[in-house]
Amino acid sequence: MQLISINIGRTQPIQGAKASGTTGIYKLPVDTAQIMAEGLAGDAICDRENHGGVDQAVYVYGAPDYAWWSAELGRALAPGTFGENLTISDLESARLNVGDRLRIGEVLLEVTAPRIPCVTLATRMGDPAFVKRFRYAERPGLYCRVIQAGAVQAGLPVALEPYAGATIAAIEMFRAFYAGKLDEATLRRHLAAPIAIRDRLDKQAQLDELLARNA
Repeated sequence: MQLISINIGRTQPIQGAKASGTTGIYKLPVDTAQIMAEGLAGDAICDRENHGGVDQAVYVYGAPDYAWWSAELGRALAPGTFGENLTISDLESARLNVGDRLRIGEVLLEVTAPRIPCVTLATRMGDPAFVKRFRYAERPGLYCRVIQAGAVQAGLPVALEPYAGATIAAIEMFRAFYAGKLDEATLRRHLAAPIAIRDRLDKQAQLDELLARNA
């Protein structure tokens, strides 16, 4: 795999999305970037309640998923269209697991969660129905935490280091978001994996409620 593009977003106004009225989803390619614990230097994160933080520091999307969307939409899509920080060749997000790592030069990233679409993405794509389309396409892209910070530049090779511990597939986690209440065994499987803190808190609350109800 190879790092095709590094994408940075600046704060700008957006209508019909989050209450702040601003977004960083419109990203443009840069040659190099510094990746730190909470993301790329200079990249705008406007909705910090739902985005950003150490467990969603970097969003990655793959060229095969872009190719699928280009065919689906009937137009070419430039890197950064989906708001990803890093565009990577040969990366199909549905095939990776939580805990898998991506090594890019001196930087090491760890997959924590799939991207859940929101109204901001629909607004960016100019399609009110795009949240539903994105859900059923099951090509979510991946949020990552930063294990090792450092500088990256476009063109670097990307190495996949599969996670060896107990985990879940990113696509399973994506589907579970829409499944509603989960059973105890499924919740425990999610909690055993190195999932993002937002999802961990949600799943732990679901498990505690389930155990209290069955006590």
